[in-house]
Amino acid sequence: MTGPLTSVIRNVYPSSAKHSVAIALGSNLGDRFANIETALRLIEQPDQLLTDVAANTVSVADTSFMYETAPMYVTDQPRFANCACLVETNMEPWILLKLLKRIETTVGRVPSIQNGPRAVDLDIILYDNEIIDTRAESLRDTLDGLANELVVPHPRMAEREFVLRPLADMIPEFVHPVHKKSIRTLLGDVIRQSNVDFPMLKVTPFADYPITETRQLLGTYQVPSMGRYWTTHCSSDIQRPTKVRLMATLNATPDSFSDGSVNNTLSAALTYSAASVRAGADIIDIGGYSTRPGAAFVSPEEECQRVVPVIQAIRSHEDQDVSSALISIDTFRWEVAEAAVLAGANCINDVYSFTGPEYPLAQSSEKHLLKMREVARKLAVPVILMHSRGDAGSNKDYSQYTGRVLEGVRVELGEKVEAIIKGKGGVRRWFVIVDPGIGFSKTVEANCALLREASSVTANTPANPLAGYPRLIGSSRKSFLGAILERPDADGTYKGRKTEPKEREWGTAATVACAIQQGASVVRVHDIQDMRDVVAVASAIWSYP
Repeated sequence: MTGPLTSVIRNVYPSSAKHSVAIALGSNLGDRFANIETALRLIEQPDQLLTDVAANTVSVADTSFMYETAPMYVTDQPRFANCACLVETNMEPWILLKLLKRIETTVGRVPSIQNGPRAVDLDIILYDNEIIDTRAESLRDTLDGLANELVVPHPRMAEREFVLRPLADMIPEFVHPVHKKSIRTLLGDVIRQSNVDFPMLKVTPFADYPITETRQLLGTYQVPSMGRYWTTHCSSDIQRPTKVRLMATLNATPDSFSDGSVNNTLSAALTYSAASVRAGADIIDIGGYSTRPGAAFVSPEEECQRVVPVIQAIRSHEDQDVSSALISIDTFRWEVAEAAVLAGANCINDVYSFTGPEYPLAQSSEKHLLKMREVARKLAVPVILMHSRGDAGSNKDYSQYTGRVLEGVRVELGEKVEAIIKGKGGVRRWFVIVDPGIGFSKTVEANCALLREASSVTANTPANPLAGYPRLIGSSRKSFLGAILERPDADGTYKGRKTEPKEREWGTAATVACAIQQGASVVRVHDIQDMRDVVAVASAIWSYP
């Protein structure tokens, strides 16, 4: 992949590390996702825990998706959260092992039975391409004597889907130095032999804001609690969520294309939010800056003044279901994102995928990305990254791509996602949801093609940088629906009709059904009451659980 963002991380954070190491992380006690996030932050601060060893450097360079997994070996215990990361370090393997053991203790691991429950578990799975075994020679052909020893590659990794699947997210073609097979092949072998009642599920955790309980260790930024999460099946060709989530669209603006000045007062915003939650909304998406073509400029200060009071009012609502609802902040500005999350939002939804509104991308786009990435990483919240090309009504030509708009979305959004998740300071892969950007810089025909083949945007093909990401579709009331409804049919029996955005709910329903057929995890809509019925029926037709 080539493009203006390809080398941004490499240029800003050049690596001087000697070694690349794969580390597996797991937790099934307490706040599992917060335990793992805390451990990852401590990994990058070795001098806090290894005061007797100088000049240690470790940086997390990549992360896998997060998974919920049934326990192996000792099955009578809670389900695990499992993931993996790649780190770059100058530390020798036994020193790194010492660091990981101290992190386990710091996070709260206590002695237990072998393969039993634990607050956090950290294992060195791969260390460069080396084969290391510190056991006595007589034990090296067995699985005995592993306690307090270092064996790399991990001797049981080839039988563990919960280790291989996260590694395959990051390094699928890496060849195991002992088995002489790629990680992708080893994972396929395990899946073919698997016979478990509870399959691995891909997980998107949500952080709880505002923070009410302090969880701060050794100078790390506060790690919020992460008790809520969404799941997706990861064993089929079209990865389907265990439940399609409904995102309610709350425009706290006077000039939105669909409902400008309808919900831009605090009382109206609260009424819409409460009604949406009671009708079945899984998350409320609050925006304070319209992205319609020609929208008036809004300063970051004014945008904050529009959205933060709404978030605070929802969090103070007398109905507990409303006050505890998940909230997304629809913004491309780091100042607004940070203020909104600290006020109580749980997610950042950025139509420009951290690069800002400038198109084509420029040096300012890189700076914008790095600042948004820093905020998202620090706050540990999910991010929705949408494909766009500046002004929503412009830049609709994808003729440079053989696969036209589908390939264009994969390449252009994929480049941004790679720059956001990889390298020192990257956002965790499991926090990313992608949005192909229906209605943004696309013709009517291109929007239809994206909806019709949306599953290919995140298909698990080797060359796809968006492979495996959960997908959001936001087509509600958009102008391309109006263009379709205005067209006469081929024989002229239907003359077509001009519609206002609020008159496009039936058209929206058709796109929501299509999105579900294509495996969308989230659909962003305006009318929760009616779209809930569409989601329920479409999910039943397409055999969701």
